[in-house]
Amino acid sequence: MDLNIIWFILITVLFIGFFFLEGFDYGVGILLPFIGKEDRERRAIINSIGTFWDGNEVWMLTAGGAMFAAFPNWYATLFSGFYLALVVMLLALIARGVAFEYRSKKDDPVWRNRWDWVIFVGSFVPALLWGVAISNIIRGVPIDANMNYTGNFFTLLNPYSLVGGIASVLLFTLHGSIFLSLKLTDTLLDRARNVAGKLWLPATALLFVYVIFGYFDTDMFSKLGVNPGVIPILAGVAILSVGYLLKIKKEGWAFVMTGITIAFSTVTVFMGLFPRVMVSSTNNDFSLTIYNASSSPYTLQVMSIVALIFVPIVLAYQAWSYWIFRKRVSTKSKLEY
Repeated sequence: MDLNIIWFILITVLFIGFFFLEGFDYGVGILLPFIGKEDRERRAIINSIGTFWDGNEVWMLTAGGAMFAAFPNWYATLFSGFYLALVVMLLALIARGVAFEYRSKKDDPVWRNRWDWVIFVGSFVPALLWGVAISNIIRGVPIDANMNYTGNFFTLLNPYSLVGGIASVLLFTLHGSIFLSLKLTDTLLDRARNVAGKLWLPATALLFVYVIFGYFDTDMFSKLGVNPGVIPILAGVAILSVGYLLKIKKEGWAFVMTGITIAFSTVTVFMGLFPRVMVSSTNNDFSLTIYNASSSPYTLQVMSIVALIFVPIVLAYQAWSYWIFRKRVSTKSKLEY
């Protein structure tokens, strides 16, 4: 196994961490105006991710940084081709971060309600666009022989990618609702459980529609075959089990299962891509691979040493922070505004 493959695997792991952790953040933000009926309830919901959301976003920055350093041609083609979509996502994330900090700066219900809806939009838009982006990467976009994206913004808005975007919104929202059922108490806990129960079926159904669609609109069929292997099948089994686990109120296991679904679905995407990193719909020979898009061997060696030292430290710190702030949040307790 060479360093190109190792870094492809490491970037896959970074995206798994990002989608798993930021996924429930997005879900909580999307559900905020609906589960929280009044200001104190919404404050409790925000506090459930208050110590995590900014740390979770670091996974996205790390994945992008690793992509830039290990596969600069992939980074250049992706960020130039998806430029407008990524700018919209960035603006949504900026607005979301500002809303978290500003909503409680003024004791005014109208002021706070407006920022709550900004949090909703700032969570919904990235959840949607990540599904659209990943779908286009595996479906293929027009790339020429010089690794230049030759399409436009509307090229990205095809039926397959839109289904993928909606599926990612539903999956992240389900993930977030189960997370809230682990972090809240009393009435809010009941509401979170109720929403999770209602979201499971449409999220599961659309995920399976998306998979079937992918076999016709991408080359996943030829890459993975009719029997895609253990990992994709386990992803399907995991999301199917969530409905039963929610019914018997085993939210901890349900959260594990949605996490497995997100993780194994991400692995499936990268399995379908390998050894490519972006598929060219113009000509498959123009596709970017882990070899024609990579940095020099020396760069990969230096990055490997740095990652070996610092990644375990970051993982240990984040695990520690989740352990420290593991307790449930109640509207009856003192809430930090």
